[in-house]
Amino acid sequence: MKGLNAMKATTLVVAMCGLLGAVSRLEAAQGDLAKGFAQPPNAANAAGPEQRNYPTWSGPREIGGGWEVTFDPKWGGPEKPVVFNDLSDWTDQSDPGIKHYSGKATYRKTFDVPEDLRKGGRLRLNLGVVKNVAEARLNDRNLGVVWTEPFSVDITDAVKPTGNKLEVDVINLWPNRLIFDAGLPAEKRLARTSITMDPNAPLLDSGLLGPVTLQITPQVNARRK
Repeated sequence: MKGLNAMKATTLVVAMCGLLGAVSRLEAAQGDLAKGFAQPPNAANAAGPEQRNYPTWSGPREIGGGWEVTFDPKWGGPEKPVVFNDLSDWTDQSDPGIKHYSGKATYRKTFDVPEDLRKGGRLRLNLGVVKNVAEARLNDRNLGVVWTEPFSVDITDAVKPTGNKLEVDVINLWPNRLIFDAGLPAEKRLARTSITMDPNAPLLDSGLLGPVTLQITPQVNARRK
């Protein structure tokens, strides 16, 4: 019995020593960290143009003109493509199939690159304001998905001087369709939810709102086609 108690006591002492050692190491690490924060910034690491690790882009050049926009009729959208002379919110449209649309719509247009943007650095496409997620394709090359600001993609390796075919899929949120359906008989609703929706609730901004622009950076590592 005495041997067992002695063993327990020894084990407890060892455990306590380990714990005290861990605490001591933690306190030492915290002290080193505090000293690091207390040091004045090193001039070599201070913010400055030569220390940037991100490109500086030129002022935006808007891609003007109208867009052909295709909605999905299965979700209440128009049967045929619609022309937007200017980029605008779907909820500002008079057509209820667009005003209350929720889902994916595809924007299409063809554009040329301005002469002064055809040489030099890398070129990017900035979609401006997107509600809410977009996927871009240029000349049949997928440029990826953008879901937060800045809604932009590098197009250097896909762009041509003229005749660029741009497609942008935009997906908004569900509430606009759910709000519209709330005012319809159950058999005519396209979407379902367990949440009770107010048919008079304000609609959420939706679509590609732009402006869609081109920007160039002086980083000279681009190859123009």
